[in-house]
Amino acid sequence: MKTLEKRRIEFIFVVLIIASLYMIFFTQVDFWWKVGFWAVYVIIMATTIFSLMLENRTSHHTLLWMYVLIFIPVLGYIFYLYSGQLYLKGYLFQNKRKHDREALEKMSKKTHHPSLSNLNHHQQQFSDYAQRAALTTMNTCTKTRILKNGDETFGEIKKQLKAAKTYIHMEYYTFRSDELGTSIIDLLIEKAQEGVQVRFIFDAGGSITLAGADVERMKEAGINVYPFLPMKYGFFNQKFNFRNHRKIIVIDGEIGFVGGLNVGDEYLGRSEKFGFWRDTHMMLEGEAVQTLHAVFLLDWAYVSEEFLLEDKNFTKNCEVDEKGFVHIVASGPDTQEDIISDLYYTMMSCATKSIWIATPYFVPDTVIRTALRVAAKKGVQVRLMVPEINDGFLTQYGTRSYFPELLRYGVEIYCYQKGFTHQKVMIIDGDIASVGTANMDIRSFHLNFEVNAFLMETDSIKDLIQHYEDDLKDSVRVSPVQFYKRSVFERAKESFARLFSGIL
Repeated sequence: MKTLEKRRIEFIFVVLIIASLYMIFFTQVDFWWKVGFWAVYVIIMATTIFSLMLENRTSHHTLLWMYVLIFIPVLGYIFYLYSGQLYLKGYLFQNKRKHDREALEKMSKKTHHPSLSNLNHHQQQFSDYAQRAALTTMNTCTKTRILKNGDETFGEIKKQLKAAKTYIHMEYYTFRSDELGTSIIDLLIEKAQEGVQVRFIFDAGGSITLAGADVERMKEAGINVYPFLPMKYGFFNQKFNFRNHRKIIVIDGEIGFVGGLNVGDEYLGRSEKFGFWRDTHMMLEGEAVQTLHAVFLLDWAYVSEEFLLEDKNFTKNCEVDEKGFVHIVASGPDTQEDIISDLYYTMMSCATKSIWIATPYFVPDTVIRTALRVAAKKGVQVRLMVPEINDGFLTQYGTRSYFPELLRYGVEIYCYQKGFTHQKVMIIDGDIASVGTANMDIRSFHLNFEVNAFLMETDSIKDLIQHYEDDLKDSVRVSPVQFYKRSVFERAKESFARLFSGIL
């Protein structure tokens, strides 16, 4: 039986489980009827556990999900189905993956491959692997600029949008109909009325608060708008749990934006819950913009069936006189491998002096934990910065559940105090860096559509280092002694949250 068909049958099992438990506990049916419903329940659970064993997950994952299925009957079963999303992505997005691979391989053959001979040893190690593993090519002749927080980022975005002459291509995970979102929509409508082509993708799950009236307003102005994986089609075909987490803007093929900031008032620090919002975005000019644009155009082809990647109007290559290397890498169910996780691991493995990580969500897989442990044991300075207060119970305590083992390794953990830090940044030895949309968690590694920029020999790395050092001043280092004294109740919350690490 194909995996996709198998999962659909399991959704039917959910209905049967709920019906059986309802008949057993909330009705007065005859005793033998209740025995029959118990038999249905037991058969479904036994079949599911047997099926789980055949998936050949790791032994501890298999045992963990057995316990969840047995002791959390309905909710546990639903969480199990979505944990299985890792094994489904190859079926659900096989057409997009095949088309994207062919398009990017064709594009790569036409692209100049720069010499890496001037890089140092560990930079060459990383770049050699990245160029073999990724479907995109390392770019030179690209100027990068780090944008710190919302005011700087959206100020620059609006400036460049106003200057657009030919087209604006935009893709966001979260786009809200609040003050910031409305101001950008108004700007897009204004440009469309001037004759600028505007194409806009929003993730249907992440942008659930984007008002339908605003979508219609954009369409009436001539803007091409499409949702990515509409929610109404997603639940039973199991695309519901895969989300497009990318944040991309490309203007006239000359300017590109990518990074951690979505569009919403909270990203300007207007959230009552979090207050100050710390984030990192990046503006690109030059050769790498075309690679970033290719990621957008492939997503556009998926949602609209309009294929523009080979259209000469959208493929101009604008080089700038700038040193350094920029590698744009997309990951997700539309790629063959878990490339971002692999690149993060490779970066860490290449480190000889330091690994600095800033991420809002830290739910690493075994590979990442191994890389951090080995690096720390080798004497590499490993620093992890996460927010003191997170935006959800499971993410808050799921992250903290990894603190004990990290502290044992000798990892320095810093909790950001000034507000909420949402940036996704990694800096290796002060000369390799990553900025993008991917968090350090299972969801970003295996479920979400993401895009990151990997940097070498660019001045932007110096800015990232300075910003990280500034953020340390607004953070408190976790004391191993004090952390180990936390209450049993806190430990229980961490252990409970960790049960759901596969879908966080």
